[in-house]
Amino acid sequence: MYEILERRQLVPDTHVLTVHAPHVARKVEAGQFIILRPDEDGERIPLSVADWDREAGTVTNVFLEAGATTMQLARLNAGDTLPTYMGPLGTPSEIGPVGTVICCGGCYGLGAVYPIARAHKAVGNRVISILEAHTEWLLYWVEKHRQLVDEVYTVTSDGTSGRKGLSFDVVRELVEGGLKVDLVHAVGCTYMMQASTLVAVEQELDIRVALNPVMVDGTGMCGGCRCSVDGQQKFACVDGPEFDGKQVDWERLQARRKSYRAHELAALRRFESRAGETKGGGIDLHRREMPTQEADERVRNFDEVALGYTIALAEEEARRCLDCKRPRCIEGCPVAVNIPDFIRALRDGDAQLAIDALRSTNLLPAVCGRVCPQESQCEAMCNLSKRGASVAIGRLERFVADWAAAHDLLKPPAPAPPTGKRIAVVGSGPSGLTCACDLLRLGHAVTIYEALHEPGGVLTYGIPEFRLPKDIVRREIDQIRQMGADIVCDFVVGRSATIHDLQDEFDAVYVATGAGLPWFLEVPGEDLVGVMSANEYLTRVNLLRAYVRGAPTPVPKGHRVAVVGAGNVAMDACRTAKRLGAKDVHIVYRRSRAEAPARAEELEHAEEEGIVFDFLTLPTEFIGNADGCVEAMRCIRMELGEPDERGRRSPVPIPDSEFVTPVDLVILAIGQSPNPLIASTTPELAVSRRGTIVADEASGRTNLPGVFAGGDVVTGQATVIKAMGAGRAAAASIDAWLREGVWELAPDAASLSPPS
Repeated sequence: MYEILERRQLVPDTHVLTVHAPHVARKVEAGQFIILRPDEDGERIPLSVADWDREAGTVTNVFLEAGATTMQLARLNAGDTLPTYMGPLGTPSEIGPVGTVICCGGCYGLGAVYPIARAHKAVGNRVISILEAHTEWLLYWVEKHRQLVDEVYTVTSDGTSGRKGLSFDVVRELVEGGLKVDLVHAVGCTYMMQASTLVAVEQELDIRVALNPVMVDGTGMCGGCRCSVDGQQKFACVDGPEFDGKQVDWERLQARRKSYRAHELAALRRFESRAGETKGGGIDLHRREMPTQEADERVRNFDEVALGYTIALAEEEARRCLDCKRPRCIEGCPVAVNIPDFIRALRDGDAQLAIDALRSTNLLPAVCGRVCPQESQCEAMCNLSKRGASVAIGRLERFVADWAAAHDLLKPPAPAPPTGKRIAVVGSGPSGLTCACDLLRLGHAVTIYEALHEPGGVLTYGIPEFRLPKDIVRREIDQIRQMGADIVCDFVVGRSATIHDLQDEFDAVYVATGAGLPWFLEVPGEDLVGVMSANEYLTRVNLLRAYVRGAPTPVPKGHRVAVVGAGNVAMDACRTAKRLGAKDVHIVYRRSRAEAPARAEELEHAEEEGIVFDFLTLPTEFIGNADGCVEAMRCIRMELGEPDERGRRSPVPIPDSEFVTPVDLVILAIGQSPNPLIASTTPELAVSRRGTIVADEASGRTNLPGVFAGGDVVTGQATVIKAMGAGRAAAASIDAWLREGVWELAPDAASLSPPS
């Protein structure tokens, strides 16, 4: 928890907040921001850093009461604490000796521009501050600027202080009066920065603008702050927040600013006021079905859809196992769970032995039993699969894990004697947790760093409650804590500390940050209000619990919703939209059902819940109304042509088959890639053209000795269990390296050479 040292009102609706956060104060630079939450149930909001004191370990923000969360923040006082205060985030301002710099600040920007002005002054620039407000009593920190910079101009639109007008009027007057200006820095609302950019264009000035107002989360995993800069899609939180103002597509950006206006106002108002038969010569070919909620009932709640086996069903299913001499099911499991042993123990009625056999290789059985694609892995290798009736291994795994938890049978594995070695694991998703668990068992000390305020990675932010209840994720993670793991949340490696910083402190580093940067279609209208990534949508619902009535986090509900894509993420998004009240939800996918990457069970559940599937359909344009909100989607029919390099038949547009369909919410679930933050702050780390870290998949070793990587950050978006397999392999490799001190790569790992 982070103690508030001061919270006071500067001017009406604007407050200063000083927090004791030494880890932020130690690294923060001008132009960066932090993310905070006012309480455990609060929304995550980004705030610009207005000042700091490295020696005292304090950081200061200035914020405007603009919605429910900032109003809640304004009710806190000195002595209160914040559960999240994460940073520093964002790329620092470009500061160098350029000559004369004008720093324009408006609204919250009067404070946020202050450290930028200070940094420019520190390198010898002549600095002029222009501080803008509507009226005199909304100006603040004027004296702080006067004590720092060469000249200060105040400007108010009603003329009550300084010059009457706006800050860009003063810029124009100074330039036309003969002042040579080398750079303008503008920080404030988007309209103020847009107007300042127009004057910079007119006067042929260089201008930097801070796009903090468009940010949603700040870690680069939702895509909500995407903007067009120099014709390329950028993310304000990762690529910025500062950009060349002349390269920003301001019209598209202003349209996106409307995204959550209605939701924020609403939040503000709330703030204010069957036994089977045996066939086939004694072999039981009948899989026991798992009970589920009825479809018409479950679409009205977020409770878990699958209800799990009863004891009777679990024992019947366990008796179907042939107890093969060569258990090929183990070969199909990326973490090599001893499947026959746990099923045999279950069949014999020994629940403790069953859970111990499971957890000897997998500390997340309740998770894997729910979300792993067993049908294409362990169950696909089951000898009964040849007759279309493989043992329901995943359902049995889930049953054993849940039964053990309910009857207090979970015991953290005993670690080996301490080795004295310390490992940093970056990312608390499936791969990072698995690696940490195995390292702890081997006697090593492990610290896990997580960018969000709850551990679990995609298990927490990506998978809905009705498919994976978060209490189960927390229960599994608590086991790893009990083994001795230190889990540090709200810590963005690449900003809060670099990989090199971790190397200085730890004996090895394992990077398991996943693939959390969403892809977009790059078609006209994609920046319309109501077009968003599945990452942002699901994070708002899952991590920030927007599905709970009265939650402060806004999420668009939509009446006619289109989800583009047909993977598991798309199924999660469409089924979530249905539960949030959408009347009509469509899956739009350019291939046929046979090519849909989602699990068969997820497709079936979606169909049962009334989701409409528009196969062989490709969106080509999103159409907006006069308010810049999406109201329709132009699509084209597709047909399957020749197979691509992976054997999938490539979709080909059918000429003259375009049509337009009405929509008021579009969720893009077409894929993800790794966040570039670690790669950009560790330039010598080898990275592929796809943005993945180049590592030997058998050992997780990168081109940097002591730095390992695995999971989706190496392979691209894959399954939970494959990421866990990478974590296990990396843990064994880390242990070997710590013991032997030899950094060897596989003979075919020539691609691990440093980037040129």
